[in-house]
Amino acid sequence: MFARVVSWLRSEPSPVVLDPALLEETNAKLEKSTPEERLRWAWETFGKRAAIGTSFQPAGVVILHLAKVNKLRLPAFSLDTGLLFRETIELKSALQDHLNIRIESRLPDLSLTEQAKVHGDKLWEKNPDLCCELRKVQPLNRKLRSLDLWITGVRRDQSAQRTLTPILELAWREDGSIVWKLNPLADWNRDRVWKYLRENQLPYNALHDRGYRSIGCSVCTRPTSASDDDRAGRWPGLAKTECGLHTRYKNSA
Repeated sequence: MFARVVSWLRSEPSPVVLDPALLEETNAKLEKSTPEERLRWAWETFGKRAAIGTSFQPAGVVILHLAKVNKLRLPAFSLDTGLLFRETIELKSALQDHLNIRIESRLPDLSLTEQAKVHGDKLWEKNPDLCCELRKVQPLNRKLRSLDLWITGVRRDQSAQRTLTPILELAWREDGSIVWKLNPLADWNRDRVWKYLRENQLPYNALHDRGYRSIGCSVCTRPTSASDDDRAGRWPGLAKTECGLHTRYKNSA
């Protein structure tokens, strides 16, 4: 839409590499567009070199549905840490059936048993940053090698750390090369996300009905009150607020 003109008859657009100098201009245009238009831009520009990364939060469910109903064959993936809630695993299965899609699972190099042998038992209690590095960041590292655009469900209203999230930003792969990052629902709030879920009768994680606002690994997530921000239940009792996926992969220039 903004980066180039693509034939609507083409089933799989040939991806191009965007000039990072176009970031500000392209982001300004995407800020004025709808989430559907943002996802269509992603498909038309990058084809299957773009992918939706989801942890099955409500915003991620919305993005998967928007891609499906707009006939955008964007692949989707998730990070299976081996510590997910049973309800999260059930939601993945329900979404695949409901939307008739496949969501790839990216696994850590080490099983939980192997991790315990190398780093000791319950690493998430002793060194949660290292645990996230091994079970989330490194699997994402490997996935980003095959992508030019990473699509996320990050929203500005989720926490104080995310209030300045742009629609489009630059991130970096582990080798220092650029990967583009699209946050198509950055300007939506929690109420708007849930309104969309209910209007479209989409499945969601049953834990949300039990006081969980943001759901990560079962060993590091707790219910919160309605007055808390969305991520208040993550790593309770610790200063940690992010796993590293959306802080490490930021433009530091």
